[in-house]
Amino acid sequence: MKQLSVYEIAENPFSLIGKKWAMVTTRASGKTNTMTASWGGVGILWNKPVVYIFLRPQRYTRELVDASERFSVCFLPEDYRKQLQYCGSHSGRDEDKLAACGFTAAELDGAPVLEQSDLALTCRKLYCQRLTPDSLIDRSIDQVNYPEKDYHFMYVAEILGAYEKA
Repeated sequence: MKQLSVYEIAENPFSLIGKKWAMVTTRASGKTNTMTASWGGVGILWNKPVVYIFLRPQRYTRELVDASERFSVCFLPEDYRKQLQYCGSHSGRDEDKLAACGFTAAELDGAPVLEQSDLALTCRKLYCQRLTPDSLIDRSIDQVNYPEKDYHFMYVAEILGAYEKA
């Protein structure tokens, strides 16, 4: 993959995350896992380029993110839509999702990255906080998104590198 500046990413982040979906990929204790995510963002915080990801407490990916310092946010071509749907509905706790989907992981900046990615952001965790219902100003968010009361953990991570398929 070819490294580029985060400021050179051509595709709109709203399209990347909301429509194309992201793959949060992490490794801990010798296990690599990836999970489809359609909530998140990019921006500047603490004078650093950052990503924001949101993981529910019961997700295996959250356990691995908590146990490691680094992860990646990868964006794959539309040809992989079926695999993205699979990774969003199956747990890596029960199987090797990378093998099931034919994905391979390389390492960049100390983070696992899916080799099939069009774009990969390597990330280092900076901050984590669980969302709480008392912090929601719009109460309908709670009713619509949290019927099980399984409030997401929000992670803010510094973008260490941006890579695109060469």
